[in-house]
Amino acid sequence: MSINEINVVKSKVHNLKEVSVKIPKNTLTVITGPSGSGKSSLAFDTIYVEGQRRYIESLSSYARQFLGQYQPPDVESISGLSPAIAIDQKSTTKNPRSTVGTITEIYDYLRVLFARAGDMIDPESNVILKKYTPPQIVKELLKLPERSKLQLLAPVPYKNKSELSKQITKYLTMGYSRIRLNGEVVSLDDTFKLPKSESNVELEVVIDRVLIKDGVQKRITESVEHTLKEGNGIIKILIDDLECITYSEHMLDPKTGAPLPDLEPRLFSFNSPIGACKKCNGLGISKNFTKDTIVLDDSLGVLQGAIEPLHKKNNFLHKMTECYLKEEGYEASTPLNKIKKKDLDALWNGTDKVYKYSFKSENSHFEFSKPFPGILNWLEKKYLESTSEKVRKNLEDFMVIKECTKCNGLRLNQHALNVKIANKSIMDLCFYSIEECYEFFKADILTGEQKLIGEKLIKEIHARLSFLTDVGLGYLTLNRAANTLSGGEGQRIRLATQIGSALSGVLYVLDEPSIGLHQRDNTKLIKTLKSLRDLGNTVLVVEHDEETMLESDFIVDIGPGAGRHGGQIIAAQKTSDFIKNKDSITAKFLNHSELIDIPEHRRISDSFIKLRGAKHNNLQNIDIDIPRETLVCITGVSGSGKSSLLHNVFVPACKNYLTPMGGLYDYKNYHSISNLESIRSIIELDQSPIGRTPHSNPATYTNMFDDIRKLFAKTQESQIRGYKPGRFSFNVKGGRCEECEGNGVKKIEMHFLPDVFITCSECKGRRYNNETLSVLYKGQNIADILAMSIEDAFQFFKNHTKLNRILSTLISVGLGYMKLGQPATTLSGGEAQRLKLSRELAKKTKGKTLYILDEPTTGLHFKDVKVLLKAINDLVDQGHTVIIIEHNLDVIKSADYIIDLGPEGGTGGGMIVAQGTPEEVALVKESYTGKYLKPYV
Repeated sequence: MSINEINVVKSKVHNLKEVSVKIPKNTLTVITGPSGSGKSSLAFDTIYVEGQRRYIESLSSYARQFLGQYQPPDVESISGLSPAIAIDQKSTTKNPRSTVGTITEIYDYLRVLFARAGDMIDPESNVILKKYTPPQIVKELLKLPERSKLQLLAPVPYKNKSELSKQITKYLTMGYSRIRLNGEVVSLDDTFKLPKSESNVELEVVIDRVLIKDGVQKRITESVEHTLKEGNGIIKILIDDLECITYSEHMLDPKTGAPLPDLEPRLFSFNSPIGACKKCNGLGISKNFTKDTIVLDDSLGVLQGAIEPLHKKNNFLHKMTECYLKEEGYEASTPLNKIKKKDLDALWNGTDKVYKYSFKSENSHFEFSKPFPGILNWLEKKYLESTSEKVRKNLEDFMVIKECTKCNGLRLNQHALNVKIANKSIMDLCFYSIEECYEFFKADILTGEQKLIGEKLIKEIHARLSFLTDVGLGYLTLNRAANTLSGGEGQRIRLATQIGSALSGVLYVLDEPSIGLHQRDNTKLIKTLKSLRDLGNTVLVVEHDEETMLESDFIVDIGPGAGRHGGQIIAAQKTSDFIKNKDSITAKFLNHSELIDIPEHRRISDSFIKLRGAKHNNLQNIDIDIPRETLVCITGVSGSGKSSLLHNVFVPACKNYLTPMGGLYDYKNYHSISNLESIRSIIELDQSPIGRTPHSNPATYTNMFDDIRKLFAKTQESQIRGYKPGRFSFNVKGGRCEECEGNGVKKIEMHFLPDVFITCSECKGRRYNNETLSVLYKGQNIADILAMSIEDAFQFFKNHTKLNRILSTLISVGLGYMKLGQPATTLSGGEAQRLKLSRELAKKTKGKTLYILDEPTTGLHFKDVKVLLKAINDLVDQGHTVIIIEHNLDVIKSADYIIDLGPEGGTGGGMIVAQGTPEEVALVKESYTGKYLKPYV
């Protein structure tokens, strides 16, 4: 056994066919091959799982119960393993409270920095509000130049002019001879009179007058203590009759005198009630029901289609509204735009007038008297009180998400935002890009004692910002919500965190870190991976990117096909040797003996969709023309504004245009959109995951399973027994095996050992009970159908038009090897993306459709990209328009038209750098995409 290599012997995980492979340690190794060939099964489900499992088993049983437990993989032996860390695409949190700052822990360091070295500033006077002890105040005063004349003033609070008079008399009787009125020191003698015209007089009593010289410390200390007592913890020092400095013992609001919160890290947390904005509870946004979102057509009857939430006739709100209209003399058919303004306002917002309600539901009769609550108030109450996630999700369709009006989207309360370092609040820094933040912390922003306090914190913050810049994420802002990050961005954030930990002797397993990266930024990523390797780690990357493969030390190629056609090692060689390999299709693409061909001709359109004045996030009020019935690629460096343009401006603008009443989307981020007359529908495919449970599979996701169950319900046997389609579902009682609840496996909890999954002894893993399995369609039962591959099912259902269409679409995107009942949790990223695409392609579309795709090549091998391009081009040939956000140069060179954004990411982007055919864009010197595209065209 060599300690310098990881030796896997006979792995049979998922589709791997007794795979044995030796991977050299302390190298950058790429595992590649067609999508679904078994790359993740080897890298994650075999090597990573076993490495992690062995490390966890070295801990005590008490510690193990708090950690994720792993089943031993189906492998004969693995030697040479190190503790393993996986950095995959599924780890990104979807919590709306998580931001780039919180998941990188930079925000935690910032909170401590602001709590310990920040100054609370009074926004009106710009004075630093600080909590001082008497010795600290004395220390500050003794720093003043010798012979400085000081007057120690105690502010005197009062409510009205008569109380002001009483206060002055009080101090006069106490023996004080001077006061300061509105900034002017006057003597309290017989000639003193209060100014008559002044309504708000600022009054301070002069407690003592001191000259700074040797031996004065004792007197100053006594005077300061006495002044603080008289001034309720506040003292003002008038220096040489020119400058006035304020010190406070309690950190008080100078305007109201109310105590301010202490500077502590919790004050800067938007997840804590101490720091969060009270109105939005730290989310920075507010969700509200509005008339625009629920009115479909105001020319229709109130209860006959005008208002969407009132469509269900037995709905409680529908009945209440019906009674309200009747009482006010309106019919259900009265058009919404014919209701009087006063009554319309009550319809939306409610009224104090009491109405009698009387109506019947299925089993009950309701009679009560109460004011009409108003449709918007009712929906708000229902949303807040409902415990059903489904009800809340349905109601959210009628809500508009707006920036919180109190904190303006800054999440924190005003006290936290008033604390500043170098005149910047914590949220000012969070709105900076990581690159700008990095430059900010380069400078000397702290002085004196604050510098000593913040030195180590700034060092940690600076290091983390540096790592994020190194992996090409400098364009992100720290306040960017984690749920808006792509899989690749989330993965690179975790990668930057690992570099910061500077561990060595660790096995890192990464899943396509190049996702979402422009070729320009790819170089930074590869440099980062090499630096991890150079620290003494083994870096194992599942990857399809050509540059990453060529820069690696070792390549493991799995294939030759996908699913049951894959799972074999085609080659495991040094990269320099692998490129010459004649048996590997991957090697053929790397040495360019096989290529994805450039189209013989580009489609030219004389009809353009015209979007004017796009200005969302970093988009700089751009005008964009998209040719119809062509394949259009939106390109640009990471963070240049591609997703903002397509998902946040273009798609909502199109939906506003196509929706009769509009109003569902924000109009503020564009000026106008035109020439969409022939477009009938929009299909948007983003990178959100499909089902997260084993109950979701290709058959259920593409809705094939509904038709398959109907076929079984129509068989003679089912008709005799009275079986309905529900009998053939493994999700509901009746037809499923109740021993395993339709899972096919039983979970045995083992406390501090991993849960054991065993095949159900009752149904032998077939999910259904014997009565259900005895029903046959063309000689096969329902479990046999789910066990079929898509290729076999295509032949089996060749006479069923709808199923045949869906299955042929799945085959056309290269998923023919997949089983109909394969759990969604076992699908690779590329498989899930193509499954989503095929579901949309299989739908019958009426008229011309606009397809929006976001990096469909995610997880795809060169061979798969070729298949995908054919499917996309078939769509365009049918007269549809396909718009793709893409970094893959093989797809970009195959497009009819390119719109390249940039030139940089973040604030340096958001402009159109180049547009036209790939050949035209390749000639634009300012375009990074053009530079990398040039060799391809």
